[in-house]
Amino acid sequence: MDVQGLVGIVPWNFVAQICNLFIQVYLIKRFLFKPINQMLEKRKAMADAEIQDAIQAKDEAIAMKTEYEQNMLEAKNKANEILVTAQKTASVQSEEILKEASQQAAAMKAKAENDIAQEKRKAVNEIKDEIGGMAIEIAGKVVEREISEEDHTKLIDEFIANVGEAS
Repeated sequence: MDVQGLVGIVPWNFVAQICNLFIQVYLIKRFLFKPINQMLEKRKAMADAEIQDAIQAKDEAIAMKTEYEQNMLEAKNKANEILVTAQKTASVQSEEILKEASQQAAAMKAKAENDIAQEKRKAVNEIKDEIGGMAIEIAGKVVEREISEEDHTKLIDEFIANVGEAS
């Protein structure tokens, strides 16, 4: 056996092996790398689409959050407005009730004063009548004589005038 033939380079074998290598690289590139690259491109496109969907969903969520916050602010402002209106209405009603109560109290006071004045006049007239009767009796006993009707009326009027001035 020839050792040098096993270790040496045969130019035709070398060229055949180089051609074989180029053919294998071409076949691998054509039938293996192309489909793999296409599949990678599809995956990349799908990942990009999902990222775009996520960005769009995030933007929609931010918009919904902003709208929600605005609605909450409007609701809070409306609630405050209703509260202020209710307080104003309650204040006006309480003022009206107080005013009406004050008017009723004044009317009751005026009626009571009128009643008191009327009762006072009535009591004074009754007292005048009683005093007049007592004065006639006393005068009759003191004088023990008969007084004329004219003198009697004059004495009563003077006594009543004196009693009226004293009260």
